[in-house]
Amino acid sequence: MRQVAKLLVAFLICGALVSAPAAQTAYPNRPIRVIIPFGPGGFADITMRMVGQKLSERTGQQVVIENRPSAGGIIAGNAVTAAKPDGYTLFVLSSGIALSKALLKTMPFDPGNAFTPVSTLAFFDLLLLVKADSPMKAVKDALALAKNDPAKFNIGTISPGSTQNVMGELYKSATGIPMTIIPYRTSGDVLTSLLRDDTQIGVESYAALKSAIDAKTIRAIAASGDKRSPQQPDVPTLKESGIDAEVVGWNALVAPAGTPKDVVAFLNGHVRAVVESDDFRKRMLEMGGVAGASSPEELDKRLQADIAMWAAVVKKAGLEPH
Repeated sequence: MRQVAKLLVAFLICGALVSAPAAQTAYPNRPIRVIIPFGPGGFADITMRMVGQKLSERTGQQVVIENRPSAGGIIAGNAVTAAKPDGYTLFVLSSGIALSKALLKTMPFDPGNAFTPVSTLAFFDLLLLVKADSPMKAVKDALALAKNDPAKFNIGTISPGSTQNVMGELYKSATGIPMTIIPYRTSGDVLTSLLRDDTQIGVESYAALKSAIDAKTIRAIAASGDKRSPQQPDVPTLKESGIDAEVVGWNALVAPAGTPKDVVAFLNGHVRAVVESDDFRKRMLEMGGVAGASSPEELDKRLQADIAMWAAVVKKAGLEPH
């Protein structure tokens, strides 16, 4: 009996020694998937691909970027909230999705509590863009044309629920002119719509349409931020142009709700190192954005504040949820 007991104890000890390393497998030990709720080529996509490349180098694991554009980021958000909260499926949350709760009648997830915050990545302004040969030189020209025939004045943005789409809605509301907002899947589609005269104004970031802006195929007549963009210093803000609207967008990395704190801390540390690097900061400035990392707690505070702020803005603007 004593011999059996000794064997049983030895067996349990060996079992614990074998299982302990398996239970404590270091994260990450396989590829990490990051789902972006917008098409390729936009500011969020460019930013995350840069961060993803550096994360791959730092962690030794491949970071796979997956684009799933949809209204309100619902398709992408659903994929993330349904994933196991183990740090291997992440999501690029934008300021636009933070306000989807106020703009969409129904959402399958609540942006305020469906995710575990990791860190902000970058902040950006938006531009009101027109074709190079457009007669519109300033916002006042656009307002005159729109008032003359609002049925033929269209604004192009990417998908509903994006910061760009909401900027279009706020511009429309602030002017009081019944212009039509046409949502497209990608930034490239917005550019095409401008060049074909399907839309008269496009709302996008400098980064998303940098090539066309630098080539002077299209040009900006206003910027959405609280001050002029360093990349477009001659372009006035909307407020300078007499429009009471201001939008500063942001993108952030989040994980499904319930992701372990040690995994979040690991990701936050590496993301902060990338975002705060001189190379990343320089690249963001070149693209018309500003690099900005945060703690998970700071990101959560920003998200909750933005949800409340946008709910008030949407209500004040009289925008109807759809």
